[in-house]
Amino acid sequence: MARLMCVTAHPDDEAGTFGGTLRTYRDRGVETCVVCLTPGQAATNRGGAKSDQELADWRRKEFAASCEVLRVSRPIILNYPDGQLYRQELNRIVYDLTMRIREFRPDVIITFGAEGSVSGHPDHSMAGVFATLAFHWAARPNRYADQLKNGSGTHQTRKLYYSTSEFALPNRPPITFAPQSTIIDIGDHLETKITAFKTHKTQAALWPLFEENARKRGRRELFHLAASVKNGSTQPETDLFSDIPVDGD
Repeated sequence: MARLMCVTAHPDDEAGTFGGTLRTYRDRGVETCVVCLTPGQAATNRGGAKSDQELADWRRKEFAASCEVLRVSRPIILNYPDGQLYRQELNRIVYDLTMRIREFRPDVIITFGAEGSVSGHPDHSMAGVFATLAFHWAARPNRYADQLKNGSGTHQTRKLYYSTSEFALPNRPPITFAPQSTIIDIGDHLETKITAFKTHKTQAALWPLFEENARKRGRRELFHLAASVKNGSTQPETDLFSDIPVDGD
């Protein structure tokens, strides 16, 4: 079975940025994994939570509900500090992601670009940086060799994509997006994506803005091909798995 991994920063990123693509590929029989680095405990919108820990607990449940809507095969939410990813020891998070790539063995990884997506959020930027290093290092036996025991091996993911866009959210500092190389038609899963986002009830204050911008983007999610095992110039794509053998590894 083909495998798609998505690396995000917060609960709701999986729906808001990648939801249509995740559900579209799951419907095609692709095994999907979302690795969310933080439980979102520092969010401005708190849904009545009385502490960071209570908010984190609620948002973990919301993440699980969203992943059910998106039919994510393997949802994973980690416990790095929300709003503080740029302060974390880089090697620690890249080690963690490298291990998860070697375990799940994806054919394709999707994540954020360094601009931080449509919101420019620094956690989005850092999630993309960590995922990019892990994408490359998971294939190298001289990176985190202690993981290569008990039958575990390196893994070369075939393609890495960054989410991109034609416009940012309103009232943001300047955001420069990577050129789009790949357009995924999510069809009717625009509605699925909106439904998944609305499982994040603590973030209800964001629902109107999200839905307005989601409908403005329409039935497309845009990506930039950042790395590929296939050399040569980039051609426009409509499939993340183009040029990838059906048998995966």
